[in-house]
Amino acid sequence: VEDFLHRQGVERLAMVVASSIGADLAMAFLTQTKLPVEHAFFDGGQFAQIGKGTRRIMTSFLYFAIKSLYWSKGGTLKKILWCDDDSIKPYFIAAGENLTYTNLRRQMADSLEDKPFLPLPEKLQEHTYFEFGSKEEHFKYRQAVMEAYPCGHYPVFEGYDHMQYQICDPKGFAGMLTHIAERDCMPELPFIRK
Repeated sequence: VEDFLHRQGVERLAMVVASSIGADLAMAFLTQTKLPVEHAFFDGGQFAQIGKGTRRIMTSFLYFAIKSLYWSKGGTLKKILWCDDDSIKPYFIAAGENLTYTNLRRQMADSLEDKPFLPLPEKLQEHTYFEFGSKEEHFKYRQAVMEAYPCGHYPVFEGYDHMQYQICDPKGFAGMLTHIAERDCMPELPFIRK
C-alpha cells in the first residue's frame, strides 16, 4: 500500500479510515508506514484477540455467509448484518460475488491476532478515534482497545449498531470525518457518548 501511495506522489495522509475487520489491517499499516498520518478513525473495529484455531473456523463461516449474499441477491443481509437497506445491497452482493476463500483466509490471517496489540505512537493515538456503536457485538472489545491505546479517543454512538451511522447516513459520516480532520475533535452529535 505504501509503495502504491508513493508512486501516486502521496507524501502524507490527512486521515486513515477503516471499518470492522478492515480496522485490524489499517492498524497494521499505521504501525509500519513511514508516511506522516494526521488522524485515524476506526468505525466498529474488531481488534479481536482470537486464536488461530478459531480463525480457521471463522474463515469458513464468514466465507459462506458472505457468499450467501451473492447467491440470495442480498436476501440474507438482514441475517448477517443488522439491516437490509436496498441502497447497500449491491455492494454486499458484489463483495459476495468477488470474494475468494483464499483472499478471505489471507485477510483473517493478517488480522484478528492472538498476539498483543501493535504499538502505536502516543502522538498518533492522540489523533485517533476508536468509535463503537453501543448496540454492536464489537463493543465488547472497546475496553481492551482503551487499555492498549490509552491516549486515543473512544466515542460511543449510543443506540447504533455496527457501522450503522456510516451506512444509513454516509453524508453525515463524511461530514463528521471532515470535522475531525479540520478541527481535531468530534463534532457535537446528539447520539455521541464520550
